[in-house]
Amino acid sequence: MSPLRWDVLTVGLVLALPVLALYLRGDFTIDEVVARLPWCLLAGWGAVALLRWAATPQARPADHQRTRPTRPVPDEDPTPVA
Repeated sequence: MSPLRWDVLTVGLVLALPVLALYLRGDFTIDEVVARLPWCLLAGWGAVALLRWAATPQARPADHQRTRPTRPVPDEDPTPVA
């Protein structure tokens, strides 16, 4: 998965908002902001990768795909008698 996908960049930007806010408030210098922004992108990539992994349905083993449905025994009546 590319780190420059739109969903990764969006999550990275959302995670970078507090860093940018601290810069605008005067708590961080531009050097500190530039040093922290790649970590926001990396955290966004990790979050998107985790969500994509969790949302992907698990494949069934080959044993369950090849089983045939059970058929009633020919001597039995399949409808229940009340």
